[in-house]
Amino acid sequence: MPKILSVSTFLPPHEVKQAEAVELTRSLFSRKFKDIERLLKVFQNGDIEKRDVCMPLEWYGQAHGFEERNDLYIRHAIDFGVQAVQACLQQSTTLTNTVDPSEIDAIFFISSSGIATPSIEARIMNRLPFRDDVKRIPIWGLGCAGGAAGVSRAFEYCKAFPKANVLVLSIELCSLTFQKDDYSKSNLVGVSLFSDGVACALIAGDQSEIAVNIPVPSIIGTTSKWMPNSEDVMGWDIKNNGLYVIFSKSIPAIITDWLGPFVHEFLDSYHLDKDDITHFVAHPGGKKVLTAYEDSLGFDSSMTDISRDVLRNHGNMSSPTVLYVLKRFMESEPTAGEYGLMAALGPGFCGELLLLKWD
Repeated sequence: MPKILSVSTFLPPHEVKQAEAVELTRSLFSRKFKDIERLLKVFQNGDIEKRDVCMPLEWYGQAHGFEERNDLYIRHAIDFGVQAVQACLQQSTTLTNTVDPSEIDAIFFISSSGIATPSIEARIMNRLPFRDDVKRIPIWGLGCAGGAAGVSRAFEYCKAFPKANVLVLSIELCSLTFQKDDYSKSNLVGVSLFSDGVACALIAGDQSEIAVNIPVPSIIGTTSKWMPNSEDVMGWDIKNNGLYVIFSKSIPAIITDWLGPFVHEFLDSYHLDKDDITHFVAHPGGKKVLTAYEDSLGFDSSMTDISRDVLRNHGNMSSPTVLYVLKRFMESEPTAGEYGLMAALGPGFCGELLLLKWD
């Protein structure tokens, strides 16, 4: 089965403590909300201590047009993406030797927080020595589900081409979408949760010549699920000034009711159940989302410890977040033969699951 050989992550340059985010939000929103102090409790209740963003904090208190935001997205995505790719191929603790970009056969680029044509991976290819026949597969619009979906699509590519080495590069600069004049509660919740992040994963087919020096996860299988008529659960409203967040307060309840049967049916197809899963690689969409995972799947809270720690230190970075979680699991060097379940949910409303086995 195709394997995940290496994962890298990149932290944008500006760290923001949650208390600093609260003060900025209070200064921008207090005139519009008489109960601002009650609403600001969402920051304290979210179990996030700090986040990393691509611009200095004072930038977010100023007015910016769509063109400026998107130009910054392109510039930073290229710079950060180059560094994430280099780290994945050259600085990984799992790889026996460094991998040259010329050994890569396909790149899946995942994002939902900016727009670029040519897409970002094409621009990165001008910075690094990839071959000119690399397959490019940009995927836009999957939001928080995008990182897991990208790995799933790379798995399918490597099944079709077992000699292939494939990169999944996920870049989200959610902070650039912040609308200081959007006084909706969705925006307030979004400000309390979302941040910027970059991750890159190397997936290889069975006949790849790239070697690793510790057990890494094979991808046994994947599945996807879509919920009809659920466009208003999460996503973007696209307006003249940019992207405006849609974030329903019903998301934890939807997960509790919807995710359990989805996961149990998937595991049952491999003659497994939840007790066979040692490592739960869950996208930490928020504190309530992780609790909903535990309730719907019957998992002990210890199963989400790594996801909670990623959320606490980085916030919700949308699509790359689950790869930050995966990297932490891979660094803990699970025992060969142990199973993992990767899970992420996103706009659509949709879910993506991957069954992993370390070997």
